[in-house]
Amino acid sequence: MPPYITSYFVFAAVTPYLSLLIRGLGYSPAVVGMLLGVFEGAGIAGPFIFGYFADRWGRYKPGLILVYLLVIAGAAPLTFLTHPVLSAVFLAILAIGFRSSLPLLDAITTINLGKGGNYGKIRTAGSVSFIVFVLFLQLTPILRPNTSAHISLWIGVTSALALLSMSFIPAARAVTSASRHKASSPDGGYIRRGKGRLWSPLLVLGLVIMFLNRIAMTPVYTFFPLYLVESLHWDAVGLMFALGSASEVPVMYISHRLIRRFGPLPLLTFSAAAVGIRLGIYALFPFKGAVIAAQLLHSLCFGLFHPSAVAFITDCVPPERRALGITLYLSLGSGLPSLVGNCIGGFIVDFVGYQALFSVFTVFPFIALGLYLAVELTKRNMA
Repeated sequence: MPPYITSYFVFAAVTPYLSLLIRGLGYSPAVVGMLLGVFEGAGIAGPFIFGYFADRWGRYKPGLILVYLLVIAGAAPLTFLTHPVLSAVFLAILAIGFRSSLPLLDAITTINLGKGGNYGKIRTAGSVSFIVFVLFLQLTPILRPNTSAHISLWIGVTSALALLSMSFIPAARAVTSASRHKASSPDGGYIRRGKGRLWSPLLVLGLVIMFLNRIAMTPVYTFFPLYLVESLHWDAVGLMFALGSASEVPVMYISHRLIRRFGPLPLLTFSAAAVGIRLGIYALFPFKGAVIAAQLLHSLCFGLFHPSAVAFITDCVPPERRALGITLYLSLGSGLPSLVGNCIGGFIVDFVGYQALFSVFTVFPFIALGLYLAVELTKRNMA
């Protein structure tokens, strides 16, 4: 539990404020998008490397210690050396560490919980700690995260706390040779997985739906803080992120019941539809009241999405490849779409503004919905 708490302190310092940090260095929205694309691109490679060796050696704690050292090494010089190339290098180092932390932490958690464990209940601790710390950053009179230097400092401080909490991590249960060859049927009856098999039609379908969902969420995570400050002239970044995270807690807490009842893949698709509605509200109603209402949809856009995605991967991927499986979700199903979305989004903002950005990105979740319905229809026709 303590590692989840401190790890999401780091998320509270990075997720709402990284785009503001980069913008504060004097870069235009288009350059901000490109640099965040570098961040996401590097964040794809790191988890694959750390996940591969963690699965191979069966040890996760050394990797977690190293990733937080990389976060500190990347964040510390960002505000002192502000050439675009140097900023890209430091952001890449930061991304490798930051994006690698969650696959390792989720892998060791799901392995220790075993099949059928309530991951959502454990993950709720992360959401609560995120809320607490992001509200702290919003309200603190000391070193408020309103400058690049202050944001960088908070990233370093929270990463140091995460390092200290690594002593609480238990050793993951060894994966027995029997479990390496145990085939379980993923939800929905699309496939029957062979022994030790990683890739399957169901896994590909799920990753595509995750990709479309997460590329649609790019404006929320990357450009929403800039939208609040520059378009609505409202300094409530931390408050709005806290509100969204607070809405996700009850849904995440009961997510295991919903997953057992409906299955992870339908819930992933339902979450994508909620993302489309959320973006539509931002695009059509640029008012504080509407923004507040839209933030409550984070309960479905992430509070339902993330546990369903982890459950989906847990069903599809054998235990001895769990870190790699979760890496596929966080990299191909999250990091890659964020890379693409950031690069596209920055230019859209530069040329036509934030409301047009939200409008354009509503297309992606409804493609996901159409894809799922087409697969379901085909499945029923073949039955």
